[in-house]
Amino acid sequence: MAKLERLPLATQAAKVILDRVASQEWPVGWKLPGEAALAAELGVGRSTVREAIRELAGRGVLATRQGAGVFVISAEPVEDWETVLRRAGIADIVEGRIAIETESAHRAAQRRTPRDLLVMQKALARRAEAAPDASDAEYVDVDLEFHRAVVAAAHNPVLADLFDSFRPRVREAMIDMVALAGPAARSPHDQDVHADIVAAIRDADPERAAAVSRAHLVRIHQTL
Repeated sequence: MAKLERLPLATQAAKVILDRVASQEWPVGWKLPGEAALAAELGVGRSTVREAIRELAGRGVLATRQGAGVFVISAEPVEDWETVLRRAGIADIVEGRIAIETESAHRAAQRRTPRDLLVMQKALARRAEAAPDASDAEYVDVDLEFHRAVVAAAHNPVLADLFDSFRPRVREAMIDMVALAGPAARSPHDQDVHADIVAAIRDADPERAAAVSRAHLVRIHQTL
C-alpha cells in the first residue's frame, strides 16, 4: 500500500481504504487491520486513521463492531449530500423546494410568533425595494431571505437545515432563471404572491399558506 503524501491525510487515507474495498482486495465482510497496524502501513497517525474510518462509516462502507473491530459492509459508498445537490438538475431542486417550503408555510401558519411575522414583513419589503434596480444576484438573495424567514417561522430545525443545505444550489439556479425570465421575475404579481403567503401565515390559515406557496413554486417548475 502506497504511503500518503498529500493533505488532507484523513481524506487520502479514506480513499486508499475505499480503493481496496472497490478492488475486492477487502471484500464485504472483511475485517480491517487494527488501528495501529493500519496507521503504520499508511504512514499516518492513529487519529488520522480514526477520522478516515469515521468518514467511510458515514458513507456506509465501514462499520465498527464493539469488541470485534472494523468491517467492510458495502463496496458502494453513499454520496454525501453536497455532491448530490451539485449534481441535481434545476427541476429536481425546485421539486425539493416545493416539499420543504410548502410544509414550512403550513407549519408557519400554525406556529408563527409576532417576531416571525415582523421578520417576514421586513423581508417582503426588502424584496419589493430590490425589484426595480438590484442585480439578479442581489434580487435572488433578498428573495431567499424571504423564503428563509418563512421556513424559520415553522420552528422545525429539520426543515431549516434542509433549506439551508439547498440554499447555495438554489441561489445558483435562481440567478440563471431570473436572468432568463427578465422583468417577469420581478413583476408586481410575483410580489403579490409573496404577500399572500405572509397574509395566510398572519391569519393562521395553514391550508391557504401551503396552497399559495405550492402554487408559486409549481409555476416556477412549469417554466423549466
